[in-house]
Amino acid sequence: MEGKVSNVDICNLAYTGKFEELRKCILSDRSLATKTDQDCRTALHWSCSAGHVEIVQFLLELGVDVDPKDDTCWTPLHIASSAGREEIVRSLISRGAQLNSVNQNGCTPLHYAASKNHYEIAQILLENGADPNATDKLQSTPLHRASTKGNYQLIQLLLKQNASTNIQDSEGNTPLHLACDEERTEAAKLLVEHGASIYIENKEKKTPLQVAKGGLGNMLKRIVEG
Repeated sequence: MEGKVSNVDICNLAYTGKFEELRKCILSDRSLATKTDQDCRTALHWSCSAGHVEIVQFLLELGVDVDPKDDTCWTPLHIASSAGREEIVRSLISRGAQLNSVNQNGCTPLHYAASKNHYEIAQILLENGADPNATDKLQSTPLHRASTKGNYQLIQLLLKQNASTNIQDSEGNTPLHLACDEERTEAAKLLVEHGASIYIENKEKKTPLQVAKGGLGNMLKRIVEG
C-alpha cells in the first residue's frame, strides 16, 4: 500500500483478509495495530467480524488489547459470538477476553450466541464462566432470546447451566411467555418441564397460558397437572 497507511486502511485490510499486506504495515508501524476507524473499531474487531483467524492470532500475539470497545461498546468477543466465529471465540477467551462484558444495549456475547443459535459458541462461553442469567437493558436473559426463536438445543444447554426459567423482562414476560407468543411448542414444553411457571402474569396481566395460541395452553396445563 503506497504512502501513509491510515487507520481506515488498516481496518479494511483486516476485514478483507489481506494478511501479508496488513502484517507488513503493522510491523513497520506497531501503532497501526490498535488504531481505530470512525466507529472506534480496531483491526481486531474487523478481523473477528469477517472470520480471519490468522489475522486475529497475529494481532493477539502482538499483544493488542483483547477487549477494546467500539462506539457502541461491542468488544471483539461480542462480534465473534454474534457472527458465529467459533475458533476466534476460543482464541479471544484464551487471551482473557471478558465473557460478561456488556455493550450499549446491556447485552453480553452469550445473548447473541443464544439468539442466533450458535450452539458451540454458547457452550464455550458457558464452560468458561459466562453468566446464563445476565440481563440486558430490557431485562432479557439469553434464555429469553433463545425461547423467542425456539432454539431448542440452546434452551436445553442454558437450562443445564442453571438458567432461571422465571426471570421477567421489562414487559413482565418470562421466557415461557415469549415461547408461547411465538408458538414455539417444543420450547414451551421444555421450559415447563424445567419449572417455568404457567401462572406468572406479565405487565398486561397475562399468563403464558393466556398468551398461548391454539391447543398449546391446554398441553402445558396437562404437563403441570401431571
